[in-house]
Amino acid sequence: MGKFFGSILLIIGTSIGGGMLALPVATAAGGFYYSFLAFIFTWLIMTAGALLILEVLQPMPQGTNMISLAKHYLGKPGEIAMWLFYLALLYSLVSAYISGGTDVLSNALQEINIQLPFYALAAIYTFSFAFIIYNGIHWVDYVNRVLMFGKLGTYIMLILIVAPFVDIKQLSTGEFARLLPNISILITSFSFASIVPSLRDYWSNDVRTLKKIIIWGSLTPLFCYLLWNLVIMGAVGQSKLNTLVNSVHTTTGVGKFLLATTHSHIILRLFDFFSCICMLTAFLSVSLGLRDFLADGFGIKKNGWKGAIVLSMTFVPPLVIVIINPGIYLSALKYAGSFCIILLLLLPTLMSIQFRKNHQQVILPRHNLILTVLLISGLFCMVTPYAFN
Repeated sequence: MGKFFGSILLIIGTSIGGGMLALPVATAAGGFYYSFLAFIFTWLIMTAGALLILEVLQPMPQGTNMISLAKHYLGKPGEIAMWLFYLALLYSLVSAYISGGTDVLSNALQEINIQLPFYALAAIYTFSFAFIIYNGIHWVDYVNRVLMFGKLGTYIMLILIVAPFVDIKQLSTGEFARLLPNISILITSFSFASIVPSLRDYWSNDVRTLKKIIIWGSLTPLFCYLLWNLVIMGAVGQSKLNTLVNSVHTTTGVGKFLLATTHSHIILRLFDFFSCICMLTAFLSVSLGLRDFLADGFGIKKNGWKGAIVLSMTFVPPLVIVIINPGIYLSALKYAGSFCIILLLLLPTLMSIQFRKNHQQVILPRHNLILTVLLISGLFCMVTPYAFN
């Protein structure tokens, strides 16, 4: 049960990260009620994509990652597409979490009158936790369990303290069309499927258990997102949240608005602590997925000096991106959403079509309509942010 619970926490930790902190800002223009429907829609299609990844993994050997899957089912074009878009996705996510985490770290150090250059803080934040990734999924699992208890506990405290300040009138504003440009950020918040291959290895292809882990692990973030949006939007208000869309300090800005609303410094401390854990758990989980992806793609061992090379490939590029563009947090999440749609929904659907020609062990119902709907939904989410921008 500890392993089962820990695996669910890995999915929760991957999902409830920097994306969650950005959600009230990203969806403010659309309002709470339209964002509620958008959350249900994005959860459905991204969970289906995760189950399809598990489906096509079934006959593959242990250690198989996304590159090997694409090559096996979609040939060389699929392999090249997976390489390009998956690297773009994971590097975008790691860049976003380094940017957001550094912002939180900078704010915390300023509270005790310590100021360091941004590039130094970014490097400290990144490499302080790299050794955990080097030691693999078991270390990440155990560290994540400890952090998740702190995250969930702080989340509950924040909800309970802020809830009395919610003004229902502030939830009724918003326009559906203004939500659509940021729907890719909602997609990013359900990008946990990137660790499905790692979980499958961890559970030695126990598909029945893994299905439960994916479903329960994804339902928890959905509930948390909906409640989080309700409380933050209702307490802070749409107009204030909209001012943070292009801000370098998106994360800490929400905390300061909560302070102005509640007049409680306890809220600010709790929010800063919550932000720190959210960034860190997502950073660890996504970095693990990126490291495993690179090791699989280049055929490099993950320990010894070769493991150090993989670790450098994992962290140096996104760190350089963040140092060059410190305010990349929200835009990186937005780009990541587009890559998520391609890699964690469209390509798995195409792989499942090939898989079902020769295998009977399907996870989603064997009906062409379901796969067609998933493809159309993915294309809709790809086009919408640009059509309504």
